Amino acid sequence: MSSVFFMPSINLMGAGCLKEAVSTIQAQGFKKGLIVSDKVLNKIGMIKKVADLLTEKNVKTVIFDGTNPNPTIKNVEDGLKMLKENNCDFVISLGGGSPHDCAKGIALLASNGGTISDYEGLDKSPKPQLPLISINTTAGTASEITRFCIITDEVTHIKMAIVDKHVTPLISVNDPELMVNKPAALTAATGMDALTHAIEAYVSTIATPLTDAVAIKAIEMIEKHLRTAVNDGQNIEAREKMAYAQFMAGMAFNNASLGYVHAMAHQLGGFYDLPHGVCNAVLLPHVQSFNARVVPERLRDVAQAMGVDVSQLSPQQGAEAALQAIRKLSKDVNIPTGLSELGVQESDFDVLSSNALKDVCGFTNPVQASNEEIIEIFRQAM
Repeated sequence: MSSVFFMPSINLMGAGCLKEAVSTIQAQGFKKGLIVSDKVLNKIGMIKKVADLLTEKNVKTVIFDGTNPNPTIKNVEDGLKMLKENNCDFVISLGGGSPHDCAKGIALLASNGGTISDYEGLDKSPKPQLPLISINTTAGTASEITRFCIITDEVTHIKMAIVDKHVTPLISVNDPELMVNKPAALTAATGMDALTHAIEAYVSTIATPLTDAVAIKAIEMIEKHLRTAVNDGQNIEAREKMAYAQFMAGMAFNNASLGYVHAMAHQLGGFYDLPHGVCNAVLLPHVQSFNARVVPERLRDVAQAMGVDVSQLSPQQGAEAALQAIRKLSKDVNIPTGLSELGVQESDFDVLSSNALKDVCGFTNPVQASNEEIIEIFRQAM
């Protein structure tokens, strides 16, 4: 069986690598970049820091800080308008998954035209996007390296999953010095997002030995370092380990894809405007309980990666141990225990389930579900 492995051409990792990244950007010969970020990072001066470093290298920039936590079609359109008005020849995304996804939408439309909804689904664009450099400030989404772009339709409240090789960034930057001082709740949510990426990739129907290797290593590192990163935000070692862990989880799901956790979480995020990582964390053990009927051996491997001695456990016992380990980690980093705490209503389950089954992320779940089974998973997660 053939497979394809997608990655950015250049990936810079480790404390202090931002300065090296700026030199790498200069070496590409770009003239003016649109920095896509959000108002929080603008307010704390992080956008200015990056812009000033680029100015020193004679690379001009303009700033679009209008990205929402769940980026919308309008965010993409507004950013594209600014890019065209300023004749930018490349895009820089600065932040977590939201700015990265917004920037991907902008860069894709800059090259291909149309509206972002035209590209929902798998590989719908004919041409590569405008060059994109993604500078990460959180350890979770791995959007800085992936071919996934999630944009919310603010009219239908549906998160569109755009999975396209052409939205893969050219350069990714993971400098843990940009990740210190992030709130504990954000660190927890993004870390559990990374854990979800790794586990869903490991049980995916299109997993390969390559994706298995990085998925398992990511799970091991998240189990070992996420609690420290949450409890001690200044701990640069924990931040760097989490940066590597989320990067490897991104390598895994970028090539093995995902499953029903993401397909369902996208609906919750779009419908209620909820944080993606928190939705994933709440759903993760419930979806894997559903999957345990067909991939108990794989989930036993997950338990082992999370520090459980599985030598005397059957596959089903190992799978149950994995669910317990996931729940314990969620509890230790103060993730809400159920969807009801997030304001989710059972009366919305029909539409949430119907839309989840259309989400491309669910197509590689290890067992396909009926509408009633997805509703039951939502109910159990309440």
